[in-house]
Amino acid sequence: MVSARVDRGLRAARLGLSINVGLVALKLVAGVAGRSHALVADAVESSLDVVSSLVVWAGLRITARPADEDYPYGYGKAEALATGVVAMLLVGASAMIATAAIRDIGSPQDAPAPFTLVVVPAVVAIKEAMYRRACRVGRETGSLAVQADAWHHRSDAITSVAAFVGIAVAIAGGPGWESADDWAALAAAAIIAFNGFRLLRPTLADLMDRRPDGPVVDRIAAAARAVEGVRATEKLRVRKLGTTYFVDIHVQADSEMTLFDAHVLSGKVKGAIHDAVPDVAGVLVHMEPYCF
Repeated sequence: MVSARVDRGLRAARLGLSINVGLVALKLVAGVAGRSHALVADAVESSLDVVSSLVVWAGLRITARPADEDYPYGYGKAEALATGVVAMLLVGASAMIATAAIRDIGSPQDAPAPFTLVVVPAVVAIKEAMYRRACRVGRETGSLAVQADAWHHRSDAITSVAAFVGIAVAIAGGPGWESADDWAALAAAAIIAFNGFRLLRPTLADLMDRRPDGPVVDRIAAAARAVEGVRATEKLRVRKLGTTYFVDIHVQADSEMTLFDAHVLSGKVKGAIHDAVPDVAGVLVHMEPYCF
């Protein structure tokens, strides 16, 4: 099941990569030929989409590797690292776009060519469709890297919308309104930076082994307590690696229980946890005597 989820994430990353390459070329040619700084900035942001898709693809490939002697817990952290790189690329892209926009706002420039308005709506439609698909795959697989790539698509769509507005205002306003193109690029940069920092939070949480959000921990605890013979549980620790979880749990049972029976009970607890949360890759059960 884990392999199937990773395969879905890899397919989504490959699709995003191939489409982004074409969009970068389209926007860059249209932006240069049409004298649109916002569209050129949009092309730069899209070029980082290509890099981010490559990073996500590489991260998921590494994550799919089975655990070995050197990495007994597997390679799940590679996905969080890939997500962090994508988030920082978003922040870097926003800084590049903002710097160029601020530099060009006060300088004399020509208005963008009207034909650039034809390019942008098609780009927005394609990127929004890519965002929705990648976001769905990311949620269904639990992959932060794919979700980060999805937001990179959404950010690209946002910069394209901002470019469209800026170009339209610059053309419609006539002389004196040429800088609207750059103001639009500056607004898009702020939105991209926000999305980049927003993605960093869950990435850092995974890298620091923070307790997972949502009901997964409660489901694990409930499954363990429901096993016949379990008197109580304590010291439940859950950490997320890639799309899977690793669990450490202390289980209290009858103090008169034999070592063999305690071993059997721990196996039942592991099975119950796996049944309740199939994304759990490993469970370590520490048996203790129940204290009244």
